[in-house]
Amino acid sequence: MSRSLTRGPDGRPRCWWAISAPEYLAYHDEEWGRPVIDDRGLFERLSLEAFQSGLSWLTILRKREAFRGAFEGFEIESVAGFGRRDVNRLLRDEGIVRNRAKIEAAIANARATLRLGDDGETLAELIWSFAPRRPRKHRGRSTIPATTSESTALARQLKQRGFRFVGPTTAYALMQACGIVNDHLVGCAVRDRAETERQGARREREPAP
Repeated sequence: MSRSLTRGPDGRPRCWWAISAPEYLAYHDEEWGRPVIDDRGLFERLSLEAFQSGLSWLTILRKREAFRGAFEGFEIESVAGFGRRDVNRLLRDEGIVRNRAKIEAAIANARATLRLGDDGETLAELIWSFAPRRPRKHRGRSTIPATTSESTALARQLKQRGFRFVGPTTAYALMQACGIVNDHLVGCAVRDRAETERQGARREREPAP
């Protein structure tokens, strides 16, 4: 067992961070690296990754249900309609991260997502267009990057379309979380299944010949 893999309670090898908290174990096994292909799901994760900036992801996981309640299930049209009263309401909500810039960014990003639809594009189409064709094979924590050329390009495109709080690091965290890349370490018990699902989702999004 390498220093970057650790055994879970069932004895199976996992990425080193997966057993540091119960919330992480479930998230690692059931969500992280699994494809998310719908606009609402991608918008939720984009919003949560932005709120995570400067904080522990565990903090966000523990507040996730509160975020969903506060942001009406991250329904894009609902959040796009939020106004000043909603911002003030959210700033008083102790269940979420009360940061005005991040709250306003989530609202702006919902509106930007709707504008994509007006232009005949979806958030899923935009984000998944940056999926690399070949998986990278990470063998240790030091080989997993914080940004990539794809995440830098994705962040640039999102910003050009009016999205906020979407730098290259946040964009790459989104790509990791949503299965656009597979950063489960080689030898992780979840890696192969995540890769099979990722490749399937990528093929579904390719235009027909």
